[in-house]
Amino acid sequence: MTPLASSIEIAQLIQKWGLCRDQGRWDDLKATFTPDGTIFVTWFRGRFADFVEASKKMYVPTSPRVKHLIGLPVIKVQSDRAVAETNVQILGRFAAAGTDVDYTSYARFLDRLVRTQDGWRIMERTAIYEKDRLDPVVPSSAFDAFMTETDFSTVPEPYRYLGYRLISAGRPLQDGILCDGSPQARAAISSADIWLSNGDGTDDS
Repeated sequence: MTPLASSIEIAQLIQKWGLCRDQGRWDDLKATFTPDGTIFVTWFRGRFADFVEASKKMYVPTSPRVKHLIGLPVIKVQSDRAVAETNVQILGRFAAAGTDVDYTSYARFLDRLVRTQDGWRIMERTAIYEKDRLDPVVPSSAFDAFMTETDFSTVPEPYRYLGYRLISAGRPLQDGILCDGSPQARAAISSADIWLSNGDGTDDS
């Protein structure tokens, strides 16, 4: 398979992840990762199979529900390994101060992928958060007061409102969430590039 063909397949795989996650197509979602794959996002860190089961429990079958807008990934392929960075917007809705509120989180997915006998699969995904915002569906003075009076400062700015939403829903945030430009985020990207270049298995960090 040529690098171009691999890149097209990987791009389709990453898009498939977003569609299947949002539409509750759980078997298809599981098939985007290797059986031992892992994922790290604001509310979950661990085995992807467990992420799917956790997602099932909070899934809402009708809109409005959380939606992932997946951009075109930037992909580097080396033999049977690949690294992809993909811009993503995470869109959701909840009630605050008696009004419907939309949140928008801007992030990137940093993926390590491997080619298997069934095609390319994600083996590790880490989200890197950039910024987010809250907007009322309908302008509201109650919402304006809510934004003025609520202390959001306990959550780091790159995922502040998404984090507030999760905490208010009783879903604790994971430790060590990556923020864009931080030393930890740069180290994660560097580690992925080293893993890619050492496809002979000399460094599987």
